[in-house]
Amino acid sequence: MLRLARLFSALTFLLILTGAAVVLYDRYSPVAPPVTVALPDRIDRILIEKSARRMTLWKDGEVVRTYDIALGFDPEGDKDREGDGRTPEGTFTIDRRNPNSAYHLSLGIDYPQPEDVARGRAGGYSPGGDIMIHGQPNGLGRIGAIPYDWTAGCIAVSDAEMREIWAVAGIGTEVEIRP
Repeated sequence: MLRLARLFSALTFLLILTGAAVVLYDRYSPVAPPVTVALPDRIDRILIEKSARRMTLWKDGEVVRTYDIALGFDPEGDKDREGDGRTPEGTFTIDRRNPNSAYHLSLGIDYPQPEDVARGRAGGYSPGGDIMIHGQPNGLGRIGAIPYDWTAGCIAVSDAEMREIWAVAGIGTEVEIRP
């Protein structure tokens, strides 16, 4: 009888663990955003609204997709210097693509601009650089997007969303980042 009770307890415990695993997987597994408009082969503009934590892809003046984003860990205001945790503001272009990024694909923007470099040189500090639109840290994407501002100044989305963006945003795509 004691053996049967132990077996029952062990099976009950495994059942509870399995149920918890299913609930957590469903809760944290990446979910592709709802498709409202088919994605074109290429987009021509990305608008990032920092205060709304929103990125919008545009083609020929029409919105084709919108994503929730995470920003630098101290996102208020324009990026001033390396390490400030801010995401830059202004108009940039995608100038590089990294399929081997540590953050599940990345698209680099051409920050710092010449005026940022001059400001930093005059002040004796680095304006920072290597600002990217990217996915989650490799190995963590299976749980979906990190739901708070955590980057060093980049713009982060889920891995599934980053694959969509990667497919349609090429070198030269305009990126406007608003406060």
